Amino acid sequence: MSDSLVIIPTYNEKDNIQAIIQAVFELEKAFDILVVDDGSPDGTAAIVRELMINQFPGRLHIQERKGKLGLGTAYIHGFRWGIKNGYDYIMEMDADFSHSPKDLPRLYHACAAEGADIAVGSRYIKKGGVENWPMRRVLLSYFASVYVRMITFLPVRDTTAGFVCYRREVLETIDLDKIKFIGYAFQIEMKFAAWQLGYKIKEIPIIFTDRVAGESKMSTSIFKEAALGVLHMRWHSWFNSYGHD
Repeated sequence: MSDSLVIIPTYNEKDNIQAIIQAVFELEKAFDILVVDDGSPDGTAAIVRELMINQFPGRLHIQERKGKLGLGTAYIHGFRWGIKNGYDYIMEMDADFSHSPKDLPRLYHACAAEGADIAVGSRYIKKGGVENWPMRRVLLSYFASVYVRMITFLPVRDTTAGFVCYRREVLETIDLDKIKFIGYAFQIEMKFAAWQLGYKIKEIPIIFTDRVAGESKMSTSIFKEAALGVLHMRWHSWFNSYGHD
């Protein structure tokens, strides 16, 4: 068993899932993987189960949920599973290769050796960036992060980033029942909760590459959720803590 778990949430990722799993397991640093599948009708879970049995027993795991329940709840399900099973470092990563598996050791090292409590794969710091995105989407994402920083004072340039490594203690300290967002704004709320509780966040530059296979889940409504939700989150934080009561 590795000391590190990579959580990969999936919904209709049959075109990517085998390749991303194999790419993670080819790394010199050992990572275990947990796939959290939300009832993908395309057979994603069946591919994972076959790989678990025939190629990666003990290193690859799956949790299957009934229905599309949201990115945030998938990660929280995975966090709880990782804590229960004794992992010291728990990581988030997309299934579609927009996050390069080769960057996983860098995120791990930031937490395991450089004193970070949370390492964020960041598009918006020096040497970071995006590839294959239309300019409209680049600007929307960038200015969404600027807006979040203005409202929350969160010292993170890529507030919506979904490529993250957490030390176990962080996830044990945050009361995960208080995390309310279930869409992409979940990423903002988790960073804000950890920062509010005094944890150190370090950004690591990555190149984010738009998916080649499969269908994007991104939409304008996701940014609307974040825009309105951040205001509520900031207001709520003046009177409440994200820690356990």
